[in-house]
Amino acid sequence: MPASGDFEAFVPAGLASLGIEVDETDLAVMRATHELYWPAIAGLLELDFSGVEPELAADLSRAPEPN
Repeated sequence: MPASGDFEAFVPAGLASLGIEVDETDLAVMRATHELYWPAIAGLLELDFSGVEPELAADLSRAPEPN
């Protein structure tokens, strides 16, 4: 299913189930954001990180160091 189909199938119904009222402008902004970011997110979800060790005590101000 294409990304826009996922959006149309889940987002309006999910917002309605939470009682969040949105208009067409709100949905258009959410739809555009979804179409922009979803391909990269889907690509990350498909990556295999099974052989990657987590970096313990990571210092986010420095580049990662190999274990």
